[in-house]
Amino acid sequence: MLVTYVPCGHTESVLAALFAAGAGAIGDYRDCAFVVTGRGRFRALDGADPAIGAVGEVTFVEEDRLEVVLARSDRAAVLAALLAAHPYEQPAYHVIESAT
Repeated sequence: MLVTYVPCGHTESVLAALFAAGAGAIGDYRDCAFVVTGRGRFRALDGADPAIGAVGEVTFVEEDRLEVVLARSDRAAVLAALLAAHPYEQPAYHVIESAT
């Protein structure tokens, strides 16, 4: 499973990239995801180039938490798609092994 956090306005484009790379397939279903909205926060440090907010300031962002399943064989392609489609220069994400 891949979990990541995306500013709400970018959710569909990031999901589309993940699905195109093979994520979100469960049996006879495709484009499967769990999405929940919350409030993220961060402080960009010197040397960062934040897409939202400013260096040195605490920034709060309405974000969607995206969860999608992926096959181990698709992991590299899905992570590459995430990094290419995500608007943040350093998106937070987790890859979690799960048994089915």
